[in-house]
Amino acid sequence: MKFPVLRTIRGQLMGALILFELIVVAIFALLLAHQQNAELLQHLHRRLEYQAYLVAAESSVAIQNNRSQDLQNVVVTAAQAPSVNAVQITDMQGRTMASSDPATLGRLTLSGKERVYLRALTKPDIFATSSRNWEAVAPVVAGGRVRALAWIYPNEQQDRQDLRSLLRMTVLWSLFVFAGCTLIAAVLAQSITRQLATLTRATRRLIQDPEDTGPFPLRVKSANEAADLTIAFNRMVAAMHEQRAGLNETLALLDSMLANAPIGFAFFDRKYRFVRVNQFLADMDSYSFALHLGRGADVILPPAMAARLEQDLEKVFQTGEPVRNLELAWEAAPGRNRSWLAHLYPVRTDPDTTRWVGAILVDTTEQKRAEEALRRTEKLAAAGRLAASVAHEINNPLEAVTNLLYLIHQEPLSPASEHYVDMAQQEVARVSEIAQQTLRFYRQSTLPAVTNIAELLDSVLTLHTSRVQTAHVHVERNYPSDLPLFCFAGELRQLFANLVTNAVDAMTPVGGRLIVRARAAQQKGSEGLRVTVADTGCGITPEAQRHIFEPFFTTKDATGTGLGLWVSEQIIRKHHGTVQLRSCASGGSTGTVFSLFFPADGVDSAEIGKETEQEVLP
Repeated sequence: MKFPVLRTIRGQLMGALILFELIVVAIFALLLAHQQNAELLQHLHRRLEYQAYLVAAESSVAIQNNRSQDLQNVVVTAAQAPSVNAVQITDMQGRTMASSDPATLGRLTLSGKERVYLRALTKPDIFATSSRNWEAVAPVVAGGRVRALAWIYPNEQQDRQDLRSLLRMTVLWSLFVFAGCTLIAAVLAQSITRQLATLTRATRRLIQDPEDTGPFPLRVKSANEAADLTIAFNRMVAAMHEQRAGLNETLALLDSMLANAPIGFAFFDRKYRFVRVNQFLADMDSYSFALHLGRGADVILPPAMAARLEQDLEKVFQTGEPVRNLELAWEAAPGRNRSWLAHLYPVRTDPDTTRWVGAILVDTTEQKRAEEALRRTEKLAAAGRLAASVAHEINNPLEAVTNLLYLIHQEPLSPASEHYVDMAQQEVARVSEIAQQTLRFYRQSTLPAVTNIAELLDSVLTLHTSRVQTAHVHVERNYPSDLPLFCFAGELRQLFANLVTNAVDAMTPVGGRLIVRARAAQQKGSEGLRVTVADTGCGITPEAQRHIFEPFFTTKDATGTGLGLWVSEQIIRKHHGTVQLRSCASGGSTGTVFSLFFPADGVDSAEIGKETEQEVLP
């Protein structure tokens, strides 16, 4: 336990004096108590010896006359003395013959220490049963031999009260001495330490607020050593004030730079814990300023990246050389990557010791995303230029095929042949429309119209009949014959064809079931149409599901372009529709379900006006 008052000169003087007084009084009290206790003990022994001798003599007469009642009267009479607590007479086997407590008559009540005295005694004996309790035993002689033992149990309460009264007087005397000496010491200490107390108060005020120099220079009220110390302290405070003014300016510049620099700053100790960070870093990693201090890099980084950073921090501590362009990249969330660029440098307190390691952290996540977007844009631009060239070259043979189909349609044909020729003309028209969309950057070249989705789905499934049969796929159609929807028919045909093609590829060559459903539905209060394409194929992994709508992402290796579902998403978005995907690629059952919802008013008037404007532009 600490006593702040003992840190002062006054407190030390008074404390030393009081301690000395306590030691003197304590020694005196102990000696006095020891002396009084010895005298009381000597008096007790004499009294016990006399009482034991007297009781033994009277008991000897009663035993010799064989009068037990006289023996009991002797015990009762002896126990009535104020200095006696109890008296009993026992035979040599320890059984009570007479006692001041009638309940013990005829019983063995002696303790183990008392039973030692069950032998022939020649004179009374006084012994201690504990550190504070005494007893007296005396032999009862009758007929020339010891017939019994007389036990005296004294009442020491009065003796102890006398001793306590003496101690109380000693304590009162000590308190009086304490009060007088303390008063004298306080007056002397006040005169000695007055100047020092003034200096102490001013120093504490300066510690609490270093900028507060109001009390200085302190007044000098004496000509002793304390006055010389005060003068020297006044000079020191003036010098410190000048130095602090220059240091504050420098710190203000550094703090402003750390706080407002558009990069993160951090400093690490030998255990790779943050000792300081700037607010920009706290905002950059979305952790508060307080959560950084005293914690390791694993607070803001995943374990693998934290271990890599700690490895380079240790390298800087060991070699004293900076580490530059340390790239830290990790997946912060599914599908969301982050990237930092770190520069580590030593912070030395002397030329040979690296006290901390500073880190400059730059968030390059957006830069990486921009670079990735630029690469994708370049790929799309190259694909667009290639697609435009291919579409331009396809137009001429398409016109020839269209003319040939027209000529064939003029010939007499069977109903089945006419149906196939009509389907061929529709598909050639769709190919021509796709080519035109490619040349116009996938902008619709025709106006939307009310289309029967059932007929659109039938045409797509009929077109894929050969592939479905080759892949041993069973097709289940579940939609009514009349499902009107205001849409761009060619683009929806392309969308459904992409989904059906992917489903068949997922079931090749094992086979399976292809389920195509369509029905009128509502979603969030909006009327529309829901189309579902489901298969029992190999399924799509969770990792692939996060990227399937990205351009050039494919799971078909060399046979896929990675553009089918990306184009499909653009078509769904153009019709203000939504898509839901459920897939399982492991376990007992696998498969994929695409659920598409198209609102009845998905193609609005603004879209129609835009397409009309494109039609009249050259």
